[in-house]
Amino acid sequence: QVQLVESGGGLVQAGGSLRVSCAASGITFSRCAMGWFRQAAGKEREFVGGISWSGGTIYYEDSVKGRFTISRDNAKNTVYLQMNSLKPEDTAVYYCAADWNVGSPSRLLYEYDFWGQGTQVTVSS
Repeated sequence: QVQLVESGGGLVQAGGSLRVSCAASGITFSRCAMGWFRQAAGKEREFVGGISWSGGTIYYEDSVKGRFTISRDNAKNTVYLQMNSLKPEDTAVYYCAADWNVGSPSRLLYEYDFWGQGTQVTVSS
């Protein structure tokens, strides 16, 4: 049984930082490209960034470049999203997703095989 569990969300002031984590189980984590997505109220789910299964390739959406950092620790079956210089417009539910047996991350939602339940990140002004 594959399970992805996000954690670390919460309330943070604008300009602050937060790190969300995604722990995977029931899957060979090192064989999965991982993606981070977010969905704000009233908006569609959008790509935030992704990381290849070895961590050598990382992509970010333009709106978060320079502020967010994705990393992974395959020994811990965990992928991270470090969010710095947070803005109110970053407020959303953040989801991680796994693309099984695919090395490079995709920005397309339908490419991913498994999804977490999401964690709420709220940035106050």
